[in-house]
Amino acid sequence: MISAAVIFAGGDRSLPDVAEEIPENALVIAADGGYHHALELGLQVHHLVGDFDSLEVEQVDPGVGVERHPVDKDATDLELAMLLAERHNAERLIIVGGHGGRLDHLLANAALLCRDSFARFDIEWLAGTARLHVIRQATRLHGSVGEPVTLLAVGGIARGIETTGLAWPMTGESLEPGSTRGVSNVLAAPVATVRLQEGVLLSIQPEAMSHPVR
Repeated sequence: MISAAVIFAGGDRSLPDVAEEIPENALVIAADGGYHHALELGLQVHHLVGDFDSLEVEQVDPGVGVERHPVDKDATDLELAMLLAERHNAERLIIVGGHGGRLDHLLANAALLCRDSFARFDIEWLAGTARLHVIRQATRLHGSVGEPVTLLAVGGIARGIETTGLAWPMTGESLEPGSTRGVSNVLAAPVATVRLQEGVLLSIQPEAMSHPVR
């Protein structure tokens, strides 16, 4: 069983500091053009998946496992990469990139990561300067004091939310999808915790990668 898989999505270049976020012995998967981003960080790509609309087969190292799909497919390259990580029984999933270029892709990717069928994964998304977590039970948020943090309910009401380390704590409260109550909270400590009894939360730290924790 693979403990962690890293997926490099296309659409935007990765920040150099992202290389420090990659766990040792992680399975590295590139979704189409994300292959170039992984190579720029000096990482070895184990698997490549997509329709190759942003990449030529001749550019791919012979040692990379290639899973090619037709352009007229029913899933995005990122979804196909997540399904590949699922087949490898990964437990933790780190998505790098996939936020630049098109608003519809950004929103679709956020919804994809929160999909119930991917509940088996502990998901973190490094999107430009932002760090996002899909929270189903509990997670710890690391950052600098004063850094903004937003909590959004996804797919239904999130109930029994308990937080520590945030300037405006929540104690057994609920958030509905579309509620802005969780927008623009602030880290009051270098480590904050978020727990909930029911539902799904998406935490967003929009400036986290501007000054990553060492």
